[in-house]
Amino acid sequence: MSSRQENVSLIKGNEAIAKGALAAGCQCYFAYPITPQSDIPEYLSKHLVEQGGEFIQAESEIAAVNMLLGAAACGKRAMTSSSSPGISLKQEGISYMAGSELPAVIVNMVRGGPGLGSIDPSQGDYYQATRGGGHGDYRTLVLAPSTCQEAYDLTIRAFDLAFSYRNPVVILGDAILGQMKEPLREWFPGTNTDQEGQEWALGGAKGRPSRLIKSLYLGEGALADHNQRLQDKYEGMKRDLDWEEFATEDSEVLVVAYGSVGRIAKSTVRELRAKGYRVGLFRPVTLFPFPEERLRELAVSNRLITIENNNGQMVDDVRLATRNVADSAFYGVRAGKLPNPEDFIQPILDLWDQTIN
Repeated sequence: MSSRQENVSLIKGNEAIAKGALAAGCQCYFAYPITPQSDIPEYLSKHLVEQGGEFIQAESEIAAVNMLLGAAACGKRAMTSSSSPGISLKQEGISYMAGSELPAVIVNMVRGGPGLGSIDPSQGDYYQATRGGGHGDYRTLVLAPSTCQEAYDLTIRAFDLAFSYRNPVVILGDAILGQMKEPLREWFPGTNTDQEGQEWALGGAKGRPSRLIKSLYLGEGALADHNQRLQDKYEGMKRDLDWEEFATEDSEVLVVAYGSVGRIAKSTVRELRAKGYRVGLFRPVTLFPFPEERLRELAVSNRLITIENNNGQMVDDVRLATRNVADSAFYGVRAGKLPNPEDFIQPILDLWDQTIN
């Protein structure tokens, strides 16, 4: 993608996502405020309108997601954002969008749960994001940034992927990413937001045959055919897998972690490397599809430990990916506790001792 550089600014992760949406040509934003992501609607309420877009604070999360569905059906670059319980309320609408093959970007800055939980960071929504969350056999492509720069970059990418696959794309962050401040370098991809070429979008017939967008298939075998087409599309999403590897060239113990925890674990790996331990890091950036093939390759020569800020969710995908070559240990920091690099040292060293012995 072509880009032009701007001055570096110090900005929150939430604001980086909002700026990324503007750079991606977001035309419509619908949301309802909830901590810890409320900086996103606050920023867009001013700057999206200045850019000529539509900002609506809906009366509820359910209303917001159905407005998102309507804008997406018209071929608009549209986004919503929320946090954990708010995303739960949006699940029916997300299922309808996936079934109707509509592009949209959905941001979840995860907080502690279940229930109302707390505003502390958590990774407890991994299952919800990667398994569809709502009813029916559908999936959303899921991106997990670990820095403010990635939050900006992946928001731009999310809009492109949503339209490429005609499918909702989830950006999965947390309270750490949303509230921390880091330098951000903005770039602008020169997005075309015209409806031309979108032969599926609604916009009035205007002398052409009418179009129909639906998720209801009642004809004999029609739903089965539709679901097969969706599954083929999800398989095709593997073309856009992304991950980070750190110090894996000679590693014997491999830490698998994503998002904010992946970033924290990288500090732990650096510290252990400085002490002579051959430890590496594998950080999935796309959580669905999961980068299983590369992880399987690394598992041949490594013992694995999955670290998450939850009771154990991504570890299931790690074990599925490596089931024929290795298992994975698990270490979880419970929701409601802020993880730090020191938390991870002993669990990794315990696995290292098993490797040596």
